Amino acid sequence: MAQVVTPLSAAASADPTNSAHPAGRILVVEDDPAVQKALKRLFETEGYRVEVQADGKSALESFHGAAPAVIILDLRLPKLSGRDLCKEVKAHAPTLPIVVLSATSDVSDKVLLLELGADDYVTKPFSPRELLARVRAALRHTARTPNVNLVSFDGISADFKKMEVLRDGNPVILTAQEFKTLHFLVQNADRVISRDELLNEVWGYQNYPSTRTVDNHILKLRQKLERDPASPVHFRTVHGMGYKFVR
Repeated sequence: MAQVVTPLSAAASADPTNSAHPAGRILVVEDDPAVQKALKRLFETEGYRVEVQADGKSALESFHGAAPAVIILDLRLPKLSGRDLCKEVKAHAPTLPIVVLSATSDVSDKVLLLELGADDYVTKPFSPRELLARVRAALRHTARTPNVNLVSFDGISADFKKMEVLRDGNPVILTAQEFKTLHFLVQNADRVISRDELLNEVWGYQNYPSTRTVDNHILKLRQKLERDPASPVHFRTVHGMGYKFVR
């Protein structure tokens, strides 16, 4: 069913400096022709190259062929669901921004997608101005993230490019969100990071239901990577402030 969006002229005029934004390829995964057309027009107006795929399987093949700068992902797709596509992409490229489009505003859907590694969530019908702002924010976050591909500490070896974590030479299985949390902590080693900052920067969603989610992910990292999870050395709590990673 076609979704109605607000006039594209609002988005195009929202930022008078839009021509200054660096071009990149955006992969739009959407099976509604009307929404496809609207998104292609929106992002091409901003100087991006746009590739449109109408099903999850074709989108996954495109991703494996050449990773885009960002993925705009509908949830309800033929052949391969948006949830499964999101999980597969994040397993191979945890820092690649994914902005989900959904016809439902159900909080449980948001939680699930963010747990799978999606960076943001926009409900249909959407405002082009809002969607464009969220995509730009995701790209800015990726651009300013320090390029840390390898880290070793206390028998742990993490290769963020290969998505591999070893503990004393043995593979450690992390979820996509645990991996993103570890990556962000390592990139900001020795700095105290608040729960809110972790939610905004790792989950990319300011209205995430609870900061308790951060605590649960830190707990999982301690259980998997600390010698003594009850007395953590590397994933430290700074009471009243947040968390800090120390090698």
